[in-house]
Amino acid sequence: MSEVNNAYLLKELQDQFAAFITQVDEPYGLLTIELDKEQILPVLSFLVKHPELQMQFLTDVCGMHFPDNKGKELATVYHVHSFTKNIRLRIKCYMSLDAPQIDSVTSLFGSANWQERETFDFFGIEFIGHPNLKRILNVDEMEYFPMRKEYPLEDQTRTDKDDTYFGR
Repeated sequence: MSEVNNAYLLKELQDQFAAFITQVDEPYGLLTIELDKEQILPVLSFLVKHPELQMQFLTDVCGMHFPDNKGKELATVYHVHSFTKNIRLRIKCYMSLDAPQIDSVTSLFGSANWQERETFDFFGIEFIGHPNLKRILNVDEMEYFPMRKEYPLEDQTRTDKDDTYFGR
């Protein structure tokens, strides 16, 4: 039995999925991998079922938008945790605005249900196989995704402010 740490976790992942891991980083001691989005279910299933790792807790699913990153404008980020081994992992999966889709992980983690719905609601990322993918906080009639960086932060039509006070 090996000590379960970031090096062991990365070795186990690379032994099984090396061809699909496109980047590895360890900011602030948190092992972070960038993964082909098609592999999210196999990788998470492997982590849940692994006899040593036992990463059976999904801490978070969230979205990110990088408008200047052509072909990889959207990302889904997963944080998983092993309570028994006290180790965490961050997984980032990038996708294009043209195909904002990734497999749902609700079959592995029941808690992913609302987290995926919220990510869909705010970023427009579709989770294939989700049991009830619909808006959770915004109105159904909303035709845009408010967390995408597609709109200016300020109202450009305002005339009641003087930009010289804001360094412009």
